[in-house]
Amino acid sequence: MAPRNTEPAPGVYPIDTGTAELSASGSGWLVCINGAESSHIDPDHPERLDFEYMRQMALIVEERFSSAPRPPRALHLGAATCALPRYLDHRFPGARQVAVEIDAALAAYAREWFDLPRAPALRIRVGDARAVVEQLTPRTRDIVIRDAFADERAPAHLTTREFTESVAALLDDGGLYLVNCADDRRLTLARAEVATIADVFPHVAVVADAAMLKGRRTGNVVIAAAREPMEATAALTRALLSDPLPAQILDGERARAFAGGAPVLRDPQIV
Repeated sequence: MAPRNTEPAPGVYPIDTGTAELSASGSGWLVCINGAESSHIDPDHPERLDFEYMRQMALIVEERFSSAPRPPRALHLGAATCALPRYLDHRFPGARQVAVEIDAALAAYAREWFDLPRAPALRIRVGDARAVVEQLTPRTRDIVIRDAFADERAPAHLTTREFTESVAALLDDGGLYLVNCADDRRLTLARAEVATIADVFPHVAVVADAAMLKGRRTGNVVIAAAREPMEATAALTRALLSDPLPAQILDGERARAFAGGAPVLRDPQIV
């Protein structure tokens, strides 16, 4: 990664979907979109991930692809300032990634503020995540990561069974789907998302800290899914528990039990 030529300037910037606030945070930068924390970037240390759900996703990717015969091909739905693409580019040299961001101004700021990998290592595509997914060639991705938000929740059209089927079609053998689900302590959406994803993928896992899983706080639940077996190995379990915010993983029937009979989410029926 080339050295940075200029420092980003703290401030509030207009973007297509509202405002982006850039502020110094430790050795890095915190980006808030319309008042909600969206990304943290340490320009000199791409391996540093400040958000716990990103660290959880990174551990799952490491577990599945650290011994793969080639670098993964990743699709990021919701790019923001590309913290996870920077991480994967650092950890898997030669990886090919596409980051989809609906906000063109935010995508331009991300390139301006930070030394993001250039194409073909990382391409940023402006557009709606579902539209892009439905346009791509099947079986051309090893990882799909959904981290898109509107008003602090995932857009509804990115949560349905029909959308999940489109994601599944993109994944090659051994492929992995990762979802960041933000929810309140009732976990209504998280349970419905697990039920929906488990209705498409035979193997599902749920990752979050104990307080979140017990419905004691608002936060993030990571959902992982694959066509091939995906287990809570001893190494992954230890790594998650060793995080600054220790997390638990529910796999197999425990993940499906977490759904608790929640309904499968579907596209609205057009009459």
